[in-house]
Amino acid sequence: MDWRHFAQQMASMARDLLAEHTLDSTLEQITDSAVELVDGCDAAGILVLRGDRVSSLAPTEQLVNESDRLQERLREGPCFDAARPDLDERVFRIRDFTERSERWPAFVPHCRELGVGSMMGFLLYTREEELGALNMYSREPGMFTEDSETAGWLLASHAAVAFSSARTDEQLQEAIATRHLIGEAMGILMGRHHVTEDQAFDLLRTQSQRSNVKLREVARRVRDTGTLKE
Repeated sequence: MDWRHFAQQMASMARDLLAEHTLDSTLEQITDSAVELVDGCDAAGILVLRGDRVSSLAPTEQLVNESDRLQERLREGPCFDAARPDLDERVFRIRDFTERSERWPAFVPHCRELGVGSMMGFLLYTREEELGALNMYSREPGMFTEDSETAGWLLASHAAVAFSSARTDEQLQEAIATRHLIGEAMGILMGRHHVTEDQAFDLLRTQSQRSNVKLREVARRVRDTGTLKE
């Protein structure tokens, strides 16, 4: 492993991640970089665990989706474990899918049928939060070495920071858009019903509660139709 060259590639990836403008493009850059930078990696994806449900983000191949669905169905697998906040482990590796696995006895033979030879999973986390798992797949057994694991861990560390930052930016943009939308709706109600700002907001909130519809969607309806009613 040429670590000097790898460090240069990582620095370039970090700059590219900062240049991305959306969460989706950031995640796609992360998984594409995994395939490009980690020796033996043929496919990659990010698995997010919400309760008992698995979400596959930015998969580079359909194989990643199939593996994630398999882990969700079987309730086991390295990526599934890596995404669980109740476990202390941060890195998981299955060296050879042709060998019997004591830890994941159901997952390994089924995933081998998908064409996977070896894989790794890395927890994506920052000091404040745990985000999911970055998963790397090889079609050949024995492709991921200790150097591969170190490279994957370094990439995952950069990826976690970029993921967290992009998600925060997206949430902020959504909050700003929601605030602007509610402001537009309040202005329409104030002009139509000759009410104060506080009264206009109360109208939106009351309709949201009565109809069990999010406040943002009620505001969107008012903006688009000029009325609170469906």
